[in-house]
Amino acid sequence: MTAQSKPVPIKEKSQSFPSYLLALYLQQLHTNPLRTKAITSGVLSGLQEFVAQELSGTSRRRKGKAKEIDQSNLIDEKILKMALYGFLVSGPLNHLLFEMLNKLFKNRTGDSSKLMQILTSQLIITPIQNTVYLIAMAVIGGINDPAQIRKTVRKSLWPIMKMSWIVSPMAMGFAQRFLPPQLWVPFFNLVG
Repeated sequence: MTAQSKPVPIKEKSQSFPSYLLALYLQQLHTNPLRTKAITSGVLSGLQEFVAQELSGTSRRRKGKAKEIDQSNLIDEKILKMALYGFLVSGPLNHLLFEMLNKLFKNRTGDSSKLMQILTSQLIITPIQNTVYLIAMAVIGGINDPAQIRKTVRKSLWPIMKMSWIVSPMAMGFAQRFLPPQLWVPFFNLVG
């Protein structure tokens, strides 16, 4: 929890249900930031995989094969693995990295500090996040040999870094300008 974060009061019963849920979520971010970010990351990672499978048609092809083999498979294995990755790895890692970044730049609000924060994020945090992501995706994809995992990371890291360096500075600038630091990890999970 950052020094800048403040508890969000849950308002009276007259507020709308979505507003109530948002207030409850923000309160949980304040009181249980790591747990809330881990759960958010897990849900979003699983949901992103589900949507990707639906849009690509992968889900329908698998369901056809599953009917022949086993009809008890309610949740696709990769969706579950991605949700676990978000919950156990991505959410906690991002929480830790952005807590450290926010502590490093605590009480620095000038434009040069914001630029340095973006550069620090891009040159230190982003390579860590992308490397961990590639390792996890290799393992989820069935690669168990450490040499093959290293080869996969070496092959894929540079293209992912280039894409991150295009998208991330805009997202970071938006977060700096419009979001309190405790909302950065959920926001970046949504953008990612």
